[in-house]
Amino acid sequence: MTSTGPAPAGETAAPWRDRKRYAWLLGLAVPTLPFQAGALAAATGQGLWWWWGPVFAFVLIPVLDRLIGTDAENPPEAAMPVLERDRYYRWCTYLYLPLQYAALVWACVQWTRPELSAADRTGLAATVGVVAGVAINTAHELGHKRESLERRLARVALAQTCYGHFHVEHNHGHHIRVATAEDPASSRLGESFWAFLPRAVAGSARSAWRLEARRLERRGRPVWSRENDVLTAWAMSAVLFGALTAAFGPAVLPYLALQAVLGFCLLESVNYLEHYGLLRERRPDGRYERVAPRHSWNSNNTTSNIFLYQLQRHSDHHANPLRRYQTLRHFDEAPQLPSGYASMIVLAWATPLWRRVMDPRVLAHYGGDATRANLHPRLRRRLAEAAAPAAGTAGAA
Repeated sequence: MTSTGPAPAGETAAPWRDRKRYAWLLGLAVPTLPFQAGALAAATGQGLWWWWGPVFAFVLIPVLDRLIGTDAENPPEAAMPVLERDRYYRWCTYLYLPLQYAALVWACVQWTRPELSAADRTGLAATVGVVAGVAINTAHELGHKRESLERRLARVALAQTCYGHFHVEHNHGHHIRVATAEDPASSRLGESFWAFLPRAVAGSARSAWRLEARRLERRGRPVWSRENDVLTAWAMSAVLFGALTAAFGPAVLPYLALQAVLGFCLLESVNYLEHYGLLRERRPDGRYERVAPRHSWNSNNTTSNIFLYQLQRHSDHHANPLRRYQTLRHFDEAPQLPSGYASMIVLAWATPLWRRVMDPRVLAHYGGDATRANLHPRLRRRLAEAAAPAAGTAGAA
């Protein structure tokens, strides 16, 4: 794809080309991870290869992020309309789904093989969990679009993880409350991932139900009906799991459940790092200020961005939710993560290391004033208690 932008007077504009145009197809390597794992295990005779998915995601991708580096280039404004209309980029996401479900069915076949050990089956479930987690990101890209086909595909992609309510909560909850204490998907300074995870999982489900109930009530429709998008999403997962269990036997059910849990935990790991400690200020009228680039952590690591459809350019996504991944822009004023999501997810799981790396960055972002950050309530109480004696001493003086 080429596009010509404005050129200085007397000069001919050079055509702009998307240097990553064909690299986006690499994202389709993710839904084939179970097939890759099976081929490697068969070729080597080593069952450890069934764990290939986590190795790919959390070892290989961080290494490639380090070797290939970053890319902060933005498409010129003149190229944006052509890029947005180019259906090639859409097919790079559409094709994820048939590969995703082919891998899931194939995994069910493998889980019934008696020659596989419990460790091998668990490793395959972990590999399928990586596919399921990235499928939520694919659903995220599709679910923000106006086309009904893409929104339907988003719901299909989410069925594997039983996380279909994400489509409702993310679009109508998170995007409204992002970087506030009210948002279950925005982590707080001083909050570990392991404390954030149950709050986010339960909070997103409750939020989705409330949002959908309110929508239906406004339309005069019953909450318990086929028009409830949360109920229909959960029903899709129940039908999927029921069909796979009927086809392959109840032995596959524990592994289906495991891959689903791992998939949505991967999503919540990403949620944890995207807005950690960042807070929108309240205006004098009590409403929050408009979402700005400074309210999302960003990364320009090339490899992670290719496999995540530029989710790491998160500030532009929040400013322009309808913008397609190939046109998302880098903002100099957006706070930057020290590495790509693949590395930062692993860091988030190790709380002391995460705190050591990220807490100083949050404080630096707010000029050393922790009270301006989205604080964990326990940390906010500690700061208030520490400030109280100081205020009393100053008053006495």
